[in-house]
Amino acid sequence: MSNPKLKVLFLPINGTGHVNASIALAQVLIKAGHECTFAVYGNEWMGKLEPYGINEIVWLEKDKLDAKSWGLYFKQIGILGPIDPSEKSVILLKDQKHNIYNFQQQLEINVQQTIEEVRPDIILCDHFLSIISVMKSGIPWVLVCSCNPLVLKRDDRLPPAFSGLPTNGPISEWQTFNNFYKEGIQEMWQMLNDIQVANGFPQLNERSLINESKYLNIYGYPLELDYLDIRPLPDNWYRFDNFLRNDKHLRFELPEQLRDKPGKLIYFSLGSMGGADVDNMKRLVDILAKSKHRFIVSKGPLADEYDLPDNMWGKDSLPQVNILPLVDLVITHGGNNTITEMFAFGKPMIVIPLFSDQYDNAQRVHEKGYGIRLDAYKCTEEELLTSIENILNDKLLSEKLAKISKRILNENIRA
Repeated sequence: MSNPKLKVLFLPINGTGHVNASIALAQVLIKAGHECTFAVYGNEWMGKLEPYGINEIVWLEKDKLDAKSWGLYFKQIGILGPIDPSEKSVILLKDQKHNIYNFQQQLEINVQQTIEEVRPDIILCDHFLSIISVMKSGIPWVLVCSCNPLVLKRDDRLPPAFSGLPTNGPISEWQTFNNFYKEGIQEMWQMLNDIQVANGFPQLNERSLINESKYLNIYGYPLELDYLDIRPLPDNWYRFDNFLRNDKHLRFELPEQLRDKPGKLIYFSLGSMGGADVDNMKRLVDILAKSKHRFIVSKGPLADEYDLPDNMWGKDSLPQVNILPLVDLVITHGGNNTITEMFAFGKPMIVIPLFSDQYDNAQRVHEKGYGIRLDAYKCTEEELLTSIENILNDKLLSEKLAKISKRILNENIRA
């Protein structure tokens, strides 16, 4: 007897990376015969989810910023720049505290209406704040973490999330970061905590803005990179190697401009946020122009504001999952989806983080020996070009990653 079909509601609220991770989960559920509906913000998603077999509910928000506007905003408030990781998240939360409160209030209304419309059997939430409407619905719900696992599973045996500090570093540095972060988010934490407590839910962890689910919590992070060597997971937490979606409806062929050129093929992407800092993109592109290798460049939302040299080809946005199997090396900002995708395809990496959990991913890749961490704003021409050659010539690393890729692709179910 086959299992009855479930109606699954996804709430990937935080942005593109979180939607992409949820797509991967939905593809597996759809393949198993279940019905999946996404509720997302922004008309840029209209028609984008249907090719995956996903039902769309698009919430239109009058003042919602697109990727270009967000990038410019991040640069304006100082998040994109050579400042300490400890300051960046606090700067954003302090600047956005009133907007986040108003956003959360409207979100609760939207979610409640959507639950009444869809009548789901289960809800999957990927959001950086607790959603009271979900917790009060009585419907089983899953907390999905498409970020570095330090973000949602805090543990004193590990460095604090967003710090980029090493797991074997001085505990005093962890505590200094914790104290700074706790003080920086205190006003927002108190505001959100009061709402939770008033609705009959437990007080938030002092370093977090979200509750775990009492039902199930899942995250995507490769076994070889995870922190399980330091702390075990509780019973209601489950790890996947990745949330790797299948973009078979998106085609990519290597541009003729790069096909006959010499050198290895390298993919360079700093995401929409990093791409919005055109000055830094130009600086890095100028360095890479001196390399003997070829580059596919995801240029970001301000692609028209700079040109690429002869050894490069790129566009504002690219089908990354289809490109990764073709390349020999990836230079990345270290977003969680990208990190997990590179392990799935066995690609070495240079990680130059810009914000949030990207610092934690970069540090973990570096300390585990699967790539090199560089500073996005301070790395020199010699450092970047030498790192490229060192990784491309590291046969032992290539063999290790190929073995990991074989394990992941054999063990993990894909749509």
